Amino acid sequence: MDPITVGTLCFVFLFILLAMTVPIGFAMGLAGLGGMGMIIGWSPALSLFGTTVYETTVTYDLSIVPLFVLMGSVASRSGLSRELYEAFNAWFGAFRGGLALATIGACGAFAAICGSSVATAATMSQVALPEMEKYKYADSLATGSVAAGGIIGILIPPSVVLVLYGILTETSIGDLFIAGMIPGVLTVIGFMLVISIVTWIWPHLGSAGEPKSTREKLAALSKTWAILLLFVLVIGGIYFGVFTPTEAAGVGATFAFIISAMRGRLTVANTKEALLETVQTSAMIFAILIGALTLNNLMVFSGIAGALSGFVGGLEMSPTAIMAIILLMYLVMGAFLDALAMILLTVPIFFPIVTGLGFDPVWFGVIVVMVVELGLITPPIGMNVFVIKGMAPHVSLSSIYAGVMPFVLAQILLIIAVFLIPDIALWLPETARSFR
Repeated sequence: MDPITVGTLCFVFLFILLAMTVPIGFAMGLAGLGGMGMIIGWSPALSLFGTTVYETTVTYDLSIVPLFVLMGSVASRSGLSRELYEAFNAWFGAFRGGLALATIGACGAFAAICGSSVATAATMSQVALPEMEKYKYADSLATGSVAAGGIIGILIPPSVVLVLYGILTETSIGDLFIAGMIPGVLTVIGFMLVISIVTWIWPHLGSAGEPKSTREKLAALSKTWAILLLFVLVIGGIYFGVFTPTEAAGVGATFAFIISAMRGRLTVANTKEALLETVQTSAMIFAILIGALTLNNLMVFSGIAGALSGFVGGLEMSPTAIMAIILLMYLVMGAFLDALAMILLTVPIFFPIVTGLGFDPVWFGVIVVMVVELGLITPPIGMNVFVIKGMAPHVSLSSIYAGVMPFVLAQILLIIAVFLIPDIALWLPETARSFR
């Protein structure tokens, strides 16, 4: 059996495993190891697999992952999410749909210390959903705004997905973080516009709250200093070249502990929970990464990667058209695959093609993350939707999906804008290089 046939059959086997709900990391590892064993022999395949596991777990650059996860875990247990929500509610609550606007704003700010979309959605839902239920918001708007707000977590730095993209492609993680800033802020603004438009057309979906005085607004805003401090330390340090991304992750985690202690939240129980969550999340990420790298080895040895690159290179189409097709493929895959697994599985295939066509690797990383974000709120999978369903079991999935659809449209429009105007993502990294 020729190697390409073996590789193709292993991909079929991979999707069978996924349909059987085998964890994505194990499914990719089994498919990749099995194919490698058939192509180069079991002894070399097992040796290569062992090398992959070892090199992945001892790579210095990957220490950034558990450090940023730890920073977010500690910060989320310091009461920052509620104070962020209260601050945005003080400023936006008096508008129609104000609680939903506050939810989006708080999600965007919380994303600056939490690199996970699912964690952002789960954390903010505990704060926002009870408030919107109290003020009789429609279930679709309440759950939809939290689910959509959560996806900002993997775009605004620090983002675990951007870290792994940078490591896989040897692209500057600092540039990727900085490039995600403007698209992330535009996503927040776009989602707020969606809420304003929807509640203007259908006022019954979300009523206006009580206005706050200027003193109350400033008092609420002053409580968010910890988030601002962490953001300035981490992203400011990277932007001005004070820290490398890995050093910034260490500084951020350290100051998260300091802030938690200053606020009286550094209890034994909270510390234990944060460390346990960090270990569990990091182990999951590393398992998926090792599985993806094993499958990538199969793609190289089987010749599938080269065949795909040759096929795309031979298409009589413009680079822009080819890039559009690749993004459409991501949109389709995003409805079925986990975001992290999709990045790790597809980037090694598409990255050489995209850079060969002359596209900027930083821009490609940002726009791919934006497309992957859509998969977190679109059927039939929609990981964030299922997280919100777990937090609000009385709300039907159809209501949550109905609530996220306007946000899906806004995200598609923003993706088109970044696709047509790359400087939206590339301007900040270019200015940052002048400080280094």
